[in-house]
Amino acid sequence: MNQERIDEKIREIEKYLEELDSIKPDSLEEYTNLKEKAACERYFEKIIEAVIDLGFAILKSQSLDKPEDDRDVFNILERNNIIDPDLSQRMKEAKGMRNFISHQYGDVNDKLVFNAITKELKKDVKNFIDKIKK
Repeated sequence: MNQERIDEKIREIEKYLEELDSIKPDSLEEYTNLKEKAACERYFEKIIEAVIDLGFAILKSQSLDKPEDDRDVFNILERNNIIDPDLSQRMKEAKGMRNFISHQYGDVNDKLVFNAITKELKKDVKNFIDKIKK
């Protein structure tokens, strides 16, 4: 993948972050409304999927190792000093939460997801994009 594809993926992620910002509720109580929750969770999924796609694009553009799975993308980026270990771990955790949400393994912890959506996701994803752009 070329730089144009990488830039396109970054713009896509930034658009999703803006859209999530525009719909995310201010309180956990509002978040537990089924429609609000479903929309926020879907954006969470789309953002993480796009971040993983961006990671794959970076690996390919720099001819780095092929990952065994989606989580391994972050390991390879970390090994090649593109992202730091803390960010790698946070992105793997976001990937795990995305899987949990999308496959609904048991009951989703609304408080945990709300916290991720309102406090962690945007900061971590913007940090990821900043590291990729360097």
